[in-house]
Amino acid sequence: MIVVLVVASGAAWESAALGLLTEHREIVVLKRCVDVDDLVASASAGQADVAVLGLDTPGLDVAVVEHLRRYAVRPVAVVPAPALEAGRLRAARIGIAALVADDDLEALPGAVLDGDTLPPPELPTPLPGGGAAAAVPAAAGGRVTAVWGPAGAPGRTTVAAGLAAELARRRSRTVLVDADPYGGSVAQQLGILDEVSGLLSAARLATGGLLEERFASVQRAVGPHLSVVTGLPRADRWVEVRPGALEHLLDVAREHAEVVVDTGFSLEEDPGQDFGTRPARNQLTLAALDAADEVLVVGAADPVGLSRLARALVDVREHVAGAPVRVVVNRMRPSLGWSEKDIAGMVGGFTRLSGLHFLPDDRPAVDRALVAGRTLVESGDSPLLRALSSLADALV
Repeated sequence: MIVVLVVASGAAWESAALGLLTEHREIVVLKRCVDVDDLVASASAGQADVAVLGLDTPGLDVAVVEHLRRYAVRPVAVVPAPALEAGRLRAARIGIAALVADDDLEALPGAVLDGDTLPPPELPTPLPGGGAAAAVPAAAGGRVTAVWGPAGAPGRTTVAAGLAAELARRRSRTVLVDADPYGGSVAQQLGILDEVSGLLSAARLATGGLLEERFASVQRAVGPHLSVVTGLPRADRWVEVRPGALEHLLDVAREHAEVVVDTGFSLEEDPGQDFGTRPARNQLTLAALDAADEVLVVGAADPVGLSRLARALVDVREHVAGAPVRVVVNRMRPSLGWSEKDIAGMVGGFTRLSGLHFLPDDRPAVDRALVAGRTLVESGDSPLLRALSSLADALV
């Protein structure tokens, strides 16, 4: 005997589906749920085996499907026949394998009893870490470069924005993603007035399996070849980005462009996540490093900055598996009293690097860009821009 929950939100097929299910001798309809919240609560009781639901039911997303599977409730989705192909893709992205068209409800009892009724789409793209299938492999043309650095504001955002602008200047389609869980600053630095956070919008679309179709809506263009996914408007909103959302965003972005990610500073695990469903605060930073094809570690050239950089290189080695690591020593200036060779000797003793780069302390160029809300490329030639160009040469 198969026990079924039904949620259709008043869809036209609901009455016919209930009739077919109740007439079958091996199926018992336990409850007709009024909405997704009612479905989730009913599934938690552990009495149901299958949930029959409309694919367009408000609130249906990866989290709901995960919850159903946690309580051994298999979802079967009913999809409008005219949108069958699009429905197949969305169902795969949120982890639903069994589909029935609303003009073929005679197949519904069989789907409830037997499982899948349609083969999976050729290119399923569920939320990484949230669905049962694997994510689409990254396209060969796009790479993800994560810009990370220790606490103390060594210049992560300045380097990330400058590098992205330099790549775009070379006519490479580039997406700059602000993934700092302690509050984004890319939008402010580039003078972007964004009422809606691109990162939060992308997280919601990814959870609902719609990011691929609406990826353009989460970006803000700042040039013909450069766009920005703006970050968190407030630091306390990191809880709205579910695990797997950033990875999915980066996978989608790298299919379209070169991707530069501005990350947070902390790599600490959150012990509190073991006692609830809340995501870890630093999971955004850790996810960016895991997804990166190359990692830039930014450190300041002063004594405090170099000390933090040394410890950071030890920490990042434990979190980056296989991706090349480059060190960018920012704000180099003669008044410090040491040379690039001196710093190279110190940094080389902590980890194996793919490259070591130095950026000058060019405050006038940075100030011109900040005050105007422009990229360094738009602000004219400067020593810092030339150094970033050399860094882009090395990455390319």
